[in-house]
This record gives sequence, C-alpha cells and structure tokens, in this order.
Amino acid sequence: MTWSEMQPLLTQGTVDTLYMVLWSALVTVAGGLPLGILLVLTDKGGLLQNIVVNKVVGAIVNIGRSLPFIILLIAIIPFTTWVVGTFIGPSAMIVPLAVGAVPFFARLVETAVREVDHGLVEAVQSMGGSVPTIVRKVLLPQALPSLVAGVTTTVIVLIGYSAMAGAVGGEGLGSLAITNGFQRFDNRFMVVTVVLLVVIVTVVQLIGDTAVRLLARRGRATS
Repeated sequence: MTWSEMQPLLTQGTVDTLYMVLWSALVTVAGGLPLGILLVLTDKGGLLQNIVVNKVVGAIVNIGRSLPFIILLIAIIPFTTWVVGTFIGPSAMIVPLAVGAVPFFARLVETAVREVDHGLVEAVQSMGGSVPTIVRKVLLPQALPSLVAGVTTTVIVLIGYSAMAGAVGGEGLGSLAITNGFQRFDNRFMVVTVVLLVVIVTVVQLIGDTAVRLLARRGRATS
C-alpha cells in the first residue's frame, strides 16, 4: 500500500480514535468523580459515614476494575446496542470504554481526595460548612493536581482500550492495525499505526504533566 493510499485511512483512524477517547473520557469523569468522592465520604470516619453504602459501592467498583476490557466489551454488547442502537463503530465504543474506565478513575479520585489535609476539612466543618461546601471548597480544589494527573492516566488507558476495541468493529487506529496491518501482513502500516498511538499518548502525557505542574505551583503560591 502506497503512502497516498495509507494517508486517508490513517487520518480517519486518528479522528475516530480521538472521538472515542474524548467522549468516553468526558463520561468517565462525569461518572467516576462523584463515585470516588462518595467512596471517601461514606468510609469509616468520613463526613457521610455509611459502611453499607461504602462496601456496596466499593464492591461494584472492584468488580468493574477486575474485568478485562476485551471481555467487558463483548459482555455488554446488548447494553451498548440498547443505548446507541448498534455495537459497532466509534459511537458505540464510547459505551464500553466509559463503563470500563469509570471504576478505574473512581479509585484514582478516591486516592487523590484522601490525600487532602484533614485539618482543612475540620476547619471548614467547625465553621458550619455543609458537606457540599466542603467538597466544593476544600476537597476538590486541594486534590485538583492529583485529579488532573488521574484524568491524564485515565485518558491514556482509554487510548489503549480504544485500540483493543478495534478487534470488534470499533474502528480507529486499532482496527486499522488489525485489518490493514496484521491481516494483510503489511508491517509498514502496522508500524505507522503504532507510531501514531505513541505520539497521541506522548502528547496527552505532556499536556497532563504541564497542567499538574501549573496547578501545583498555583496551589503553593496561594497557600
């Protein structure tokens, strides 16, 4: 396959990959952030201590994290079809990508929020601050650098998941690597897709690291 033939395929594959990763990342943050905060608040000694809720939510998160993505991808095909109307294509892959990443991100959020100085929480609580106020004014701002680092890690995981999704009709660079690289024994095409994935991951990591450094610097300046 010539470069002129490869270029439009690779361009479309990159667009499909970024589309899947972007939307699934947004859904993952929307679902994983409150889930991770809930795990902290309901834990022993938490502001909303409820061991039953904590154990149930923790069990659900652990089950979600323990499933290999390729198995999850196939197992929830009926759910994906119900939500999107199909189980193939970039739009359909957003569903399993988000379902697989939400538990992973929730644990990262839990870890980040637990690192917040408990003295700050007690200070706001002693002044009559409600739980939503403490979450909004203390926990999230103080944990923001770690949360951004968690988002960066999650996006990179989603890029890897999106490549695996190519095995079951997810399109994107993963699908191209399988159909146009592996199945047609075109090593050059395979190498190009791998390089593109490495470039995307590197750019995401650089952006994430820069954002974390800026937020940490701002936090030190305001403290």
